Amino acid sequence: MQLQLISFVLILTCMEYTDCQQQPSRHRQNKPNPEVKEGKKANNSPTARYARQLGEIPGVSSGCQGGCLTCSDYNGCLSCKPRLFIFLERNGMRQIGVCLPSCPSGFYGTRSPDRNTCTKCRPECDSCFNKNLCMRCRAGYYLHLGKCQESCPESLVCSDTQRECVPKCPADCDACLINDTCTRCRPGLYLLLGKCHHVCPDEFEPNDKLMECSLQVHCEVGEWGEWSPCSRSGKTCGFKWGEETRTREVVQFPSAYGKPCPPIWEKKECVLKRRRCPGQGKGRKGERRGERRNRDNRRDKDSQGEGRRERKKDRERERGETGDREDSENRNKTEQRRRRGQNRDLVVSPEGGGPEQ
Repeated sequence: MQLQLISFVLILTCMEYTDCQQQPSRHRQNKPNPEVKEGKKANNSPTARYARQLGEIPGVSSGCQGGCLTCSDYNGCLSCKPRLFIFLERNGMRQIGVCLPSCPSGFYGTRSPDRNTCTKCRPECDSCFNKNLCMRCRAGYYLHLGKCQESCPESLVCSDTQRECVPKCPADCDACLINDTCTRCRPGLYLLLGKCHHVCPDEFEPNDKLMECSLQVHCEVGEWGEWSPCSRSGKTCGFKWGEETRTREVVQFPSAYGKPCPPIWEKKECVLKRRRCPGQGKGRKGERRGERRNRDNRRDKDSQGEGRRERKKDRERERGETGDREDSENRNKTEQRRRRGQNRDLVVSPEGGGPEQ
């Protein structure tokens, strides 16, 4: 069948360019053009003529799917609709045509009036724009000025990650990209916008884990809430003065070097609207009376104790005076007895004699 297709294409080519057939056959003359029959202008482009010629070969169909203009059961797409590229996929010993809007990686598209085809890039190219301009190289090659090379010029170094020839990194860079853009700094330095810094600039802070300068995050708080009711010790009555409080929430917590949060809680003094709690007025009067009674009792007890102490002192004083009088009386009595005894001795004389002279 493939031989039949090839021979038919050769015959048609000969017919177009050498005018070897002067008159069309009766079958071709009488065959109506479906586009003319419907009142439409026939498409005489090379692709359309080629598709109509292939449609007359047994095994070739023009009612194909997937962007194919003509196709066969054995080879898939033989021609594509306008603006599509035909791509030949190898399947064992045969090639199957596929119509695609763009060529896959490793191929580049070539357009012509007859057909649009996908052509393979150079062996060292992984993707290319055309046969002379590579976009990405295969492993082991490095891109430089659209060419894939095994080594780079002296002023450049090979980048295995990018597969390109890139400038040498600055002294403080451990890895870099094109245009001296650092991607990793040497130990002890911090990366910021492709540059390495010993100390992070203002509004930035060091990140020792990533070895980068990160933007400082300052604390942010919301609006103040409403003031709480005036109270004291959990009560809104029974006192003259109380306190009111209000709070606000933290919207954004600060980073290590960011501005800390302002106070999120505050209070102020206030006057309670009700100094007496309901149902506690009499009790308060009773408490005040009891306090006065207790104070009076304490004063009475203190005065009574002082009176007892005074009376005790008076008694002790009286006892002392009485004792002194008794002692003086006893001394007087003793002295009187002693004197009486002496007088008797003088009055009573010994036997037979008179009183002593």
